[in-house]
Amino acid sequence: MDFSMQNRCLNCYEFILPNIGWRAIFSVEKELLICQTCEGKLEKIDGEQCHICSRPFQNIDEKFRRGDLCHDCFRWEEDQEWQGYLERNHSLFLYNDFLKEMIAKFKFRGDYVLAKIFSEFLKKKLTEIEPDLFVPIPLSEERLYERGFNQAEAILLEAGYHPNHLLSRIHSEKQSKKSRSERIHLPQVFQLLPDIQVAGKKVVLIDDIYTTGSTLRHAAKLLKEDGAASVQSLTLSR
Repeated sequence: MDFSMQNRCLNCYEFILPNIGWRAIFSVEKELLICQTCEGKLEKIDGEQCHICSRPFQNIDEKFRRGDLCHDCFRWEEDQEWQGYLERNHSLFLYNDFLKEMIAKFKFRGDYVLAKIFSEFLKKKLTEIEPDLFVPIPLSEERLYERGFNQAEAILLEAGYHPNHLLSRIHSEKQSKKSRSERIHLPQVFQLLPDIQVAGKKVVLIDDIYTTGSTLRHAAKLLKEDGAASVQSLTLSR
């Protein structure tokens, strides 16, 4: 172990003190990317949660729960137009104020290096899902030009996975400005790129935030209708 090596947290830039102990001394040195203080502010999603969207049940009133589904997912699944397209969403963290600011730095203020932190958390979950295709949710040309990179693709690349570009975005208007009803009744926001083969494949969609699930369900519907065996999604937060 190199005791002289001092890493800085990629989020707050403070020095990270190495974990000094017998296990650390005899283990392979691993680059430290985030300090304990910052990591401690990330609220991991665990415990009992919605079977589809990962919403923790401890944070909602019982009247907004329908068995193993939250009220929102129950409403999606009782709608014949959307039923069964998104098999499962896996979200890693709650979208608290700390993570909101961290994602804003990454996505809107171009702090690309934060993709390294996010990718470390992403890798473990992806090994559990074991999909055939990794599909980052695409940005519109306008958004891609503004930001300079697709945040979902960046995290995948930093995690060492090859992004499969199967979709392009038709509508560029931000869905965050819309109500739930408006999101549901939008025309399809994506289209499949030419010569795409998804028949029989297990697909995982990658995005940064799960809000209502509308974006992910639009993508899942298109892929399932084209023959994908299953479509799940993985997001940093919800």
